[in-house]
Amino acid sequence: MKITAKYVVLVICIVWLGACKVPVVSSKQENKVTPITYNSSQDTLNSAKMKWKSYFKEPQLIALIDTALAHNQELNITLREIEISKNEVRARKGEYLPFIHLGGAAGLDKAGKFTWDGFSEDDLKENPEKGPKYVGDFKIGSFLSWELDVWKKLRNAKKAAVLRYLATIEGKNFMVTNLISEIASSYYELMALDNLLGIIKQNIELQDNALQIVKLQKEAAKVSQLAVNRFEAQLLYTKNLQFEIQQKVIETENRINFLTGRFPQKVTRNAAVFNHVTIDFIAAGVPSQLLQNRPDIHQAELELEAAKLDVKVARANFYPSFSIQAGLGFQGFNPTYLLKPESLIYNLTGDLVAPLVNKNAIKATYFNANEKQIQAVFNYERSILNAHIEVVNQLSRIDNFSKSYETKAKEVDILTQSITISNNLFSSARADYIEVLSTQREALDAKIDLIEIKLKQLDAQVNIYKALGGGWN
Repeated sequence: MKITAKYVVLVICIVWLGACKVPVVSSKQENKVTPITYNSSQDTLNSAKMKWKSYFKEPQLIALIDTALAHNQELNITLREIEISKNEVRARKGEYLPFIHLGGAAGLDKAGKFTWDGFSEDDLKENPEKGPKYVGDFKIGSFLSWELDVWKKLRNAKKAAVLRYLATIEGKNFMVTNLISEIASSYYELMALDNLLGIIKQNIELQDNALQIVKLQKEAAKVSQLAVNRFEAQLLYTKNLQFEIQQKVIETENRINFLTGRFPQKVTRNAAVFNHVTIDFIAAGVPSQLLQNRPDIHQAELELEAAKLDVKVARANFYPSFSIQAGLGFQGFNPTYLLKPESLIYNLTGDLVAPLVNKNAIKATYFNANEKQIQAVFNYERSILNAHIEVVNQLSRIDNFSKSYETKAKEVDILTQSITISNNLFSSARADYIEVLSTQREALDAKIDLIEIKLKQLDAQVNIYKALGGGWN
């Protein structure tokens, strides 16, 4: 009989250990390798290290960014998300510490007549001195429960919560970078629109003067009514452009007002310096610095590390769990006896539990955790690739738009001179009005293009700073 019992125990142990077997899954290791350089230079000097107040020079722009960092609603929502994550860390930390409770209870128990307790109560009725007719139940004491974190499941869950908390901070930093760049881009767009409006008003005045001259020539029978109509139509076309730009000014101002968390109001700016804003030298450093400078890459890396810990937590569900419960207090059927030594109660138990059959739930949790870890690897690698491509694109934009601006500026100078030449030739009847109109339209288009190219230059300067990881520090 003893031998049979030993075999039964042995079989139970074998089955139990077999139940703790963890399914095999395929994982993925992240690739952190980046190209050595963006171009032939391997200089590690990086503009992302600059504070944003040093990178942007315009006082009005700096004031707008300061206002946005204090009042932007989306940023403040993110700050609350960080506090929520911090509380999650606090909750996870408490899970692997003992839980101690202090409590009390009171009750009254009347047994049924045809029960064993009721039968005993009837016996007591014959001898009342042996006990009370109604048995109360009063209890007070402290109780402890503690799951022993043998497999580090709870501690790994806490570490994962810490990493996700840190990831929310990096997410906030990335939001700050985007917020600063969006305000800067909108501010430069507003300056560009002001300059466009100024150019159009100058052209309206120029075309109005030309129209008056054509009307005089028509009265002198030097030109026909067709010439007057064409000049007047071009003047109306140019006047119409200013209304579209004025609407864009309103919308751009309100975009800035929204980002700064305030109701519509005038945005202070100095549009006169737009064409004189210099494009400073951008030190891009080397691609590997993106891993340290870009908050979104930091965030993806932290989420990846948290996902790896989630796999360990899910794996620990296959192993036995150990827990301890204990209690110490007093219990009595009458409150007057509650604190007497005879009412002392205590208990101490230990549990060892392991999954045996129907492990579908913990298997599914484990497989899902592994799949999410693989997703996190791809997301991390994608963030590195995206950052590198953003930097390459913006470096190329700075170079190409700088060359484009120089070329377009020469074109504007030539066409501006051509306006005077065509007007003089027209006055002396050596050029027809079509040439005058074409020259004015081409000069206006070239000036508009020049401002747009300048805006693209400034956008590239803003975007390369964001792409390199600047602005949040």
